[in-house]
Amino acid sequence: MTIIDFGRAIPSSQGRGWQQWPGHEDFSLQFLRVLRAAQEGGSTVSECFLAAERINPRDDESWYREWYSAADINRERAAEALASGHIPTALSNWLRAANYYRTAQVMLACSDPRQGAAIALMQDCARLYVQHATPAGEVVEIPWRDGVLQGYFVPAPRVTRPLPVVLCVVGQGHYKEEHLHRVPSYALERGLSLLLVDLPGQSYSQEMIGSPCRYEVETAISGWVDFLADRSDIDQERIAIFGDGLGAAFATRGANLDDRFAAAVCDAGIWELHERAFIASRISGRAGLGCPSEIEGFNSSSVAANIKCPVLVAMGERDWLDVDHVTECCRVMKQNGLDIELKIFRASETVAPPAQIDIPTVGNEFIFDWIVDRLDSRTK
Repeated sequence: MTIIDFGRAIPSSQGRGWQQWPGHEDFSLQFLRVLRAAQEGGSTVSECFLAAERINPRDDESWYREWYSAADINRERAAEALASGHIPTALSNWLRAANYYRTAQVMLACSDPRQGAAIALMQDCARLYVQHATPAGEVVEIPWRDGVLQGYFVPAPRVTRPLPVVLCVVGQGHYKEEHLHRVPSYALERGLSLLLVDLPGQSYSQEMIGSPCRYEVETAISGWVDFLADRSDIDQERIAIFGDGLGAAFATRGANLDDRFAAAVCDAGIWELHERAFIASRISGRAGLGCPSEIEGFNSSSVAANIKCPVLVAMGERDWLDVDHVTECCRVMKQNGLDIELKIFRASETVAPPAQIDIPTVGNEFIFDWIVDRLDSRTK
């Protein structure tokens, strides 16, 4: 028998998290995404490493095959559990199956019909999870262009009064279904309902059309707030927005143009500031965002300039953006009147990589505690 060593799993020397296949960054990053979900019920450690043993990082087909197989196994277990009346078992298997189907398709080309099929199965499992949860959630829609945008409304256990809610958005290349294992446990146990939504260009069919035009994201977010405003079980004065990872930039744009939010977890426009500074530096030949006066100039026209609610910027010490530049940007925005707080997760907390990709638990605990504190202050 010939044994091929594709490389031992070792911790990354760049501080970006675990490297399952050194030298194969794309595979290792995607593996870390699905592995970390084990903490929140979106995978199991044993299933992840069983798949990894069978994956050749030089072969995209092996990636698709192993994760699709794991997804099918979990979906079949869920169906058997549902037929036997074992709802908790069905729920946990649907949650894992949805994440494994998402994982299976990430290495496929957009033109590959298997990508759409895997995403459809991911969405089917997610819908079953939402509808059979306790309390039961809802698959909801708002009109958009000639079609609709879809969301999942996940209610907190009802009391006698309307409850606060967090509108959750993701960035391009991600899906609202990813939030199902990442945030409900933190929100629901704190008395927060959730609305997990698609934005323009984020469902499979819309991705095939292309990226959203300017202001489409903001308009769609306001449409989702309109949806919440029509619900009798929602406290209209306590609506927060949470942008996870690259979705933080979308959350900033939504909060900037809709003053109905009572709190925003976003990037405060800092990613866009760095993009503009980079373009300006390429034109002028000078380094961008190098001194306080340059930062002041860029911040004066920030996309976050009109945000009326408290803002939290949460990032890891080893995030893609420079911590010192982000700190200075936040200082300038606070000086200019924005109610902004910066939380930097240090490497000693194991939450330092981008989007807390190694351990989301610590980050989400802080974030949802912050949201609760800001929303509760609206009732005092």
